[in-house]
Amino acid sequence: MSDVVLSDAVISQLKAIVGEDKVRLDAESLETFGKDWTKVHEPNPAAIVFPRSVEEVQAIVKLANEHEIALVPSGGRTGLSGGAMAANGELVVSFDYMNQISEFNAIDRTVKCGAGVITEQLQTYAEEQGLFYPVDFASSGSSQIGGNISTNAGGIKVIKYGMTRDWVAGLTVVTGAGEILELNHGLKKNNSGYDMRQLFIGGEGTLGFVVDATMNLTRAPHNLTVLVLGVPEFEAIMGVLNTFQSELDLTAFEFFSERALQKVVDHAGLQRPFETEAEYYALLEFENESEATEALAMELFEKCMEEGWVLDGTMSQSIEQQQNLWRLREDISETIAQWTPYKNDVSTVISKVPGFLNEVESVVVENYPDFEVVWYGHIGDGNLHLNILKPDAMAKEEFFERCGHVNKWLFEIVERYKGSVSAEHGVGLLKKAYLPYCKSEGEIALMRQIKQIFDPKGIMNPGKVLD
Repeated sequence: MSDVVLSDAVISQLKAIVGEDKVRLDAESLETFGKDWTKVHEPNPAAIVFPRSVEEVQAIVKLANEHEIALVPSGGRTGLSGGAMAANGELVVSFDYMNQISEFNAIDRTVKCGAGVITEQLQTYAEEQGLFYPVDFASSGSSQIGGNISTNAGGIKVIKYGMTRDWVAGLTVVTGAGEILELNHGLKKNNSGYDMRQLFIGGEGTLGFVVDATMNLTRAPHNLTVLVLGVPEFEAIMGVLNTFQSELDLTAFEFFSERALQKVVDHAGLQRPFETEAEYYALLEFENESEATEALAMELFEKCMEEGWVLDGTMSQSIEQQQNLWRLREDISETIAQWTPYKNDVSTVISKVPGFLNEVESVVVENYPDFEVVWYGHIGDGNLHLNILKPDAMAKEEFFERCGHVNKWLFEIVERYKGSVSAEHGVGLLKKAYLPYCKSEGEIALMRQIKQIFDPKGIMNPGKVLD
C-alpha cells in the first residue's frame, strides 16, 4: 500500500476548482473509482476528483504539475489491462460528469461528446437521429467514449466498420503539461502535417486526457440477420469466412468454442443454436435487404456444408432470435467472470489465425492440463481472446502466478507471427512488460520521447504502457 497522502492545501485547491462535493476521500469511492475490471492489483488512490468542464480538467493538471501529483483517468472502468488502476496513491480524475452530447450536425453526420458519454448513450442518440454509431462491444452500457478513444476500442463490428480510431473526427485534449489542444476540428480531409489526434487515440491517458470528441456517425444498417454455424475444426472457419465474405458484405464475423457455448447456456439459460455439437462456432451478421440476399446466404451455407466446413447452422428469423444468437457470443465475458479468468487479447493477420491458435492452445494444454481454456474473439479482424479459468479451489494469487509463466511462451508465438500482445484492450499495467514482443527497441525509445514531450513531469497515468 502506498502512503501517499494529499495535503490539506491541495485538497482545498481541488475543491476550489471542482466544488466541495466533487472531491471524494471516502473508502467506498476510493475502492470504486480506483480500479477497472482487472483483479491483479488492489486499488489505492489518494482521492477522486470529478471535473465538469475542459477548463476544470486543465486546472487539475496544472495543479498536479505544480505539486508533482500522479493522475489516473477514470471512465467506465471496464478495462482489462489495468490502464485505469490507481494502485500507488494517485489522484483519480473521473469523467462521469462530462457526459453531454451536443453540436449534432446532420449534414456532416457528426456529434460532439464529452469524455464521460457512455457508449450506449451515443448509440441511442445516433438512432434517434436516424443514424448509427457502429463501435459496439459487451461493455457498451458502461464504457465511456473517452476510455474507448484512449484504448482505441474495437468490438464486434470491426470487420465492416473498423476501430474507434476510424470514427474520431476531432479531439480536445489536455496534455500532461496542462495545454489544451484542439485536434483536427472534425475535418474529413486534413493533410497539414502530423495528425497528433492519432497519438492520443490508443494513448491510454499517458500523454494527456481526452476531454471531448467529435464523433462520426453513419447510416443505420437494414434488417440485420445472424447466422450461427458449427464447424468441426478451427481451420474450417477460414473457408467459411472466405466463402461468405466473397459474396456478402458482412457486418460481423465472430467465433467461440464449444466450451464457451456450454458456459453461456448453463449460466444464462439460453438455448443451444442447434442440437449438433461442434468444436467451434462462427457467428456471421449481414444486412438482409431482400429475398435474393437471404437466398444467397443459404446458398453459401450449403456450399460450406458440402465442403465439410460446416456441420450445422441456424439463421435468425426475428429480432428476438437475432438478439438471442448474439447473446451466445456477447455473454461469454460476463459468464466466465465467476472463474476469475486470466485473459490475453492477442492478434495476428487473419490468414495466420488457425496456425497461431493451434500453437497457443498446444502450449497451454501441455503446461496446464488441469486448467479450462475458453476461446472466443473477432475472427474477422484476427483478434483472439484466450481465457484460462481459475480452478475453484486455487487461490487467486497462485493462479495468476502460474498463468504468468505461460505469457513468455504465448508472446514468443505472437512475435513469431508478427502479431500484437494487445489487439484492443490496451497495454496498461498487465501487458507493459511484453511490449518488446511486438515493438522494436527503436519504436519504444521513440514512444518514450513522445511521452516526455507531452508529459514532461511524467504525471499522466504513470507506469502504464511504459515505465
